[in-house]
Amino acid sequence: MESVKVLNKGQIVIPASIRKKYAIKPGNRIQMFEYGRLIYIIPHADDPVSEAQGCLPAQPSLSEELLADRKRELKD
Repeated sequence: MESVKVLNKGQIVIPASIRKKYAIKPGNRIQMFEYGRLIYIIPHADDPVSEAQGCLPAQPSLSEELLADRKRELKD
């Protein structure tokens, strides 16, 4: 975990190791959002759909679970 200091104007410096890992360069855009007491900083994605592919585990399959529930409902 990296620690950063907040400057007078609310700016922070992203550590070099993280900038290199995520290819963050001057002028790049990043997204920030909060959830509870957590603040997320996310590199901007040119194509968020393709970058999200494969991020969810294959199992358990929600579609299989929904189809099984539907079959049970039809039997009742």
